[in-house]
This record gives sequence, structure tokens and C-alpha cells, in this order.
Amino acid sequence: MILSRFNNPKYSFQPLRWNTGFNGSKPYSSSELSQDTYHRISEITMEHLSEYFENLGEQVNIDGYDVEYSSGVLTLRCGPSGTYVINKQPPNKQIWLSSPISGPKRYDYDSTHKKWFYQRDNSTLDGLLNEELSIIFRTKVD
Repeated sequence: MILSRFNNPKYSFQPLRWNTGFNGSKPYSSSELSQDTYHRISEITMEHLSEYFENLGEQVNIDGYDVEYSSGVLTLRCGPSGTYVINKQPPNKQIWLSSPISGPKRYDYDSTHKKWFYQRDNSTLDGLLNEELSIIFRTKVD
């Protein structure tokens, strides 16, 4: 399901890409989700991100790197580069991200493409994390 296939466990969220293959059109649209479906999908996403960040921490050497997931809130401390906070927002059926690089964003789920996306610029949660973590770790996170 979402974020479940890791081609390279060292640096991979596969399949994670910016909005490729859509020829510039707006490919994502928010899906109506039941509460149960939202909770299932968002929990799978958060657990996969937490596991991925834990594994990534074993591969990168950054003082102050830490991952914590509790009660729907995932905190990724990247030492002097700042802290990411990713949390579930059940009332809105969204996932919210606070990034030390790009600031706050609210992601809706597109069940057709199985992606969490930001409506303002149509970027995906995984795409943003790939890009920003590649900058922070000075290696391609893909």
C-alpha cells in the first residue's frame, strides 16, 4: 500500500516521486474517506515513515538525529538542520507537516494515486520529504 515498497532500504521511500508522468496537469484530487479508512491509511503512512526514518538514522551520521512516534505525532529531529513534525489530523482527514525548510503544509489523500498531496502546489508528502532530506543529508533520498 502507501509507502510500502522499498527498492533500496538505505535511501528509498519507493514509489516516491514528484508529480511525474502527468504532463503538468493537476493529477491529484482529494478523496472522500470514511473515518475508518482515513485512520487505517494515515496510520499505515505514519508507521512506514517512522520505520523509514529509524532505518535512515542508522545510515546517516548526524548528531542529534532522533525519531519519535507517539499518539499520531511523528517527530524527526535532524540535529542542527531542524525538526520535522508530521501528525494526523482526524477532524480534517489530513496529515499535517511542519518542516524546518518549507514550513507548514496540510496534505489530503488521493485514493486513485494513493498519495498524500498538498492542494496549493500539488506536491506530494513523499516528494517534499525526498527533496528536503536529500538536502539535509547531502545524499539522494529517493
